[in-house]
Order: sequence, then structure tokens, then C-alpha cells
Amino acid sequence: MGKKWLTYPYHIWMALFTVIPLALIVFFAFTSPTGEFTLTAMQRVVDPIYLGVFWHSIYLAGLSTILCFLIGYPMAMILVGTKLKYRSMLVLMIVIPMWMNFLLRTYAWMTLLERKGLINIILTSLHLPVVNILYTDYAVVLGMVYNFLPFMILPIYSVLMKMDKNLIEAAEDLGASRWQAFIKITFPLSLPGVYAGILMVFMPAVTTFVISRLLGGGQYTLIGNLIEEQFLAVGDWNFGSALSVFMLVLILLSLGFMSRYEKENEGGMFF
Repeated sequence: MGKKWLTYPYHIWMALFTVIPLALIVFFAFTSPTGEFTLTAMQRVVDPIYLGVFWHSIYLAGLSTILCFLIGYPMAMILVGTKLKYRSMLVLMIVIPMWMNFLLRTYAWMTLLERKGLINIILTSLHLPVVNILYTDYAVVLGMVYNFLPFMILPIYSVLMKMDKNLIEAAEDLGASRWQAFIKITFPLSLPGVYAGILMVFMPAVTTFVISRLLGGGQYTLIGNLIEEQFLAVGDWNFGSALSVFMLVLILLSLGFMSRYEKENEGGMFF
């Protein structure tokens, strides 16, 4: 009985800051400003204008996730293959930017990418053409990749570190090349880390509003910006809640798909 009391603060915390807020969002999504049940807000979500915002958000988040994977997986393998005394320092260098404020990191990229920023100053000194990508999709994707890349590297690195290296040695002893050993053993065994990294990058990327507002210059409305505007600027909590519920359903479907795909590939991951 005494141990059960220790879980009560956790249950109270979850109820106050997770269950009740979610319940309020669902309530507002299916009611009118007067509190009457209605599907008007949910019907507005599927308007072609807002569906375009959804697809644009998913496109940028998906592109950022792919880039994070293409960059993060090799970096995770490099970390695993590095000597222990250097590995800790490299991991620390990846983690340190996460200790800084998210907003400050994004402002730093604004300073670097502006017309008279550090990057263009260096390019001009080298007699190279300047880069004008600030306030474009490229800048938004760059900001997402920079901010969320550690969330791809660390899960993959954690899984690779726990992998039995004897499996690789056994495969090479049986005549497999390094590429074959990677395709048949290393990559399949690292899939749990890959799945975790994809979810940890895609979910915040598809709902971000700070990066798109600052690096996109407010010219590119993503779903995060749209939800923020409904709550803070327009004051339409019902429509903002409906958008949030729609995104919540998409996230839950993504989690379910990834979980199901992972289970289906557990049995036959080597073949």
C-alpha cells in the first residue's frame, strides 16, 4: 500500500497536464463557441486551403526527416567506430547544442543566412556567389535538420552500441563483404533505432512553428503556425482544437504504422 502512494504524484501530474488538456482540446473541437455539439470546426479542417497547409507541412517534415537519416546514420556509425576516449567528446559535441534555447539556435541561423551574414561574407571574400535562401523552404528545412538531427543520431547510436559485434565477425568469416554484412546484419538490427529516430524527428518537425516563422519569414504557413494563429491571434479555439485533433490522429496513425511495420519485420529481418 505504501508503494502505491508513490505513484499518486505521477497520476496527478498526468491528469493535470496531459489528460485534462487533451480532453479540453477534443471538447472544443466538437463544439461551437456557445458550447453546443457541432462538426463545423472539423469540417473546416478538410477545406482544400487547409489541406494544402497540411501537405506542405508533411512534405517539409518528411524531407527534413530523410536528410536527418542520411546524415545521422553515418554519423552514428562513425561514433560507434571511434575510440572510447574520443567518442565521449563527439557525443558531447552533438548534445551541447540541445542545451541551448531552441529559439536562440534558430535566431543564430538567421544571422548566418542573411544577405550580410557570416556565410555570405565568407563566400564574397572567396569571390563566390552569395547564398540567398533565407525566408525560403530551403532555410526552413535547414533549420529543421539542424535542430532535430541529434534526435536521429542518438537513438541509432544507442542501438548500434548494443549490437553484438561477433555477428559481423561471423559474417565476414563466412565470406560476406562489409557491405553485405551491413545490409544483412547491421542495418536490420539497427531498425529499432531508425524507427525511433524517424518518429522523434518527424513529429516535432511537422508541428513546428518557430522555425517556419523565423527562417521562413512568415511567408510559409505550416500547420504549427496555423494552430498557433487560431489560439493566439484569431481567438478561434474551436477551429484550433479541430486542427490539433486532426494532427493528433495523424501522429497516432504514424505511431501505429511504425509499430506494426517493426513487428512484421522482427521475424525476418535477416532475409
